[in-house]
Amino acid sequence: MARILVVDDQHLIRSGIVTLLRTVEGLGPVVEAADGEEAVAAAREHRPELILMDIKMPRLSGLAAAERILALEIEPVPRIVVLTTFDEDEFVYAALRAGCSGFLLKDMPPAQLLSAVAATLSADLLVAPARIRRLVERHTAAHGLPPRPADDAADPLTGREAEVLGFVAQGLGNDEIAARLCVSESTVKTHLHRVMTKLNLRSRAQAVVYAYETGIARVGRGPAGPTAAGG
Repeated sequence: MARILVVDDQHLIRSGIVTLLRTVEGLGPVVEAADGEEAVAAAREHRPELILMDIKMPRLSGLAAAERILALEIEPVPRIVVLTTFDEDEFVYAALRAGCSGFLLKDMPPAQLLSAVAATLSADLLVAPARIRRLVERHTAAHGLPPRPADDAADPLTGREAEVLGFVAQGLGNDEIAARLCVSESTVKTHLHRVMTKLNLRSRAQAVVYAYETGIARVGRGPAGPTAAGG
């Protein structure tokens, strides 16, 4: 049974989401927090599998709280979905870059919210990979972002690991990557796990952002490097 944490400084919105989630059979306990500071403390205590968190809150923003929570090294790593009133690229990009798995609009119908929660608990991403790719491409092109250097303390990726990360950035699923590389899906999962561990990435969405910002994937192109070009 999945534990869920709902974080929002507006009591009416927070209690409404909590009440809705508590009507769903099969979900675990649903706890709540009123701001980012409380969210970090609640995550440390309750170790939720899923966190629904408002972006703009007093004391500590949702994005800052997400970064602190993901740095706690809770196992399994909680999937964080940010709640916002605006479908804006900048907010979504910042959330994905921080390691969140996606975003939801606060005014979405209750049935859609429940479907999104179920989808997030069963998959690595809430936002479609193709949309993440387009978002990152637009943001990178618009801002002319220079490559972000990898952590000096991290082991470098092998050629195959970089290739797998590049395919993830294209929006390919593990089964599609396995078909491209003529390997098993379990082998792809092993490579991806090593990538996430070496680079200290907390979500597949964050891996996509990292791939573009470091040049492993390129705007409008496939993975960088001769192995990718060879198919």
